Amino acid sequence: MPTTLENRGACSLPQCGGSRDAPGVRLREEGGPGQVAPVGRPPRHLAPRPGRVGSRFTRGHEGSKPVRSAEDRIWTVPNVLSMLRLLGVPVFLWLVLGPKADGWALALLMAAGFSDWLDGKLARAWNQTSRLGRMLDPLADRLYILATLIGLTLRDVIPWWLTAVLVGRDVVLLLGVPVLRRHGFGPALPVHFLGKTATASLLYAFPLLFLASHEGWYADVARILGWAFAIWGTGLYWWAGALYVVQGRRLIEEASRA
Repeated sequence: MPTTLENRGACSLPQCGGSRDAPGVRLREEGGPGQVAPVGRPPRHLAPRPGRVGSRFTRGHEGSKPVRSAEDRIWTVPNVLSMLRLLGVPVFLWLVLGPKADGWALALLMAAGFSDWLDGKLARAWNQTSRLGRMLDPLADRLYILATLIGLTLRDVIPWWLTAVLVGRDVVLLLGVPVLRRHGFGPALPVHFLGKTATASLLYAFPLLFLASHEGWYADVARILGWAFAIWGTGLYWWAGALYVVQGRRLIEEASRA
């Protein structure tokens, strides 16, 4: 086996400008006599391993593990919040239409609205945005709006025409999905600020209207605030839908010219 170098002082190798026979370096044999490592080549136990620089893998080096993009992350705090919000959709419907546990249903609806704000806030603050999150968040919003409309309409809390107006907007956007796919775009366009504001207004309106359907000193105040958010949110909901249609048409026109 080759000999190795034990550093007893300052560097005195030829590469450092010192002498090979300087007293700062002592040769130590690991094997039989005569097996000395060549000058300028590090001993085997000090040589860097293939695929590593120091203690980190180099990118693109043969044998190194591929580095996953941050956009491919699944288990982030915002994504978990969106998943929990999705799991709450059937629970909310069961609470409203089954045992009619309005207190628990109202608490769940308010928690869903708060988590909708919280997951976006955390994703930006903690740099945890991901492809899955951009899909889960609007999906959870749409399902919660649909479940709330179904449950509260069957309970005569909100009128059927409001349900028809809100569902009609989503039907119009769904009709454009095959057209987007035909031109190579995803099923959903990026959510813009106006769409988020409309969704937030509706998620504020529904708990207030639900609360207004009960007897109490708070009913009148909740009814006024609930309808204010509902009317404002419905207008913004359709305005955002129109912007999505314009955005999709521009993308298709640019793809056709390319």
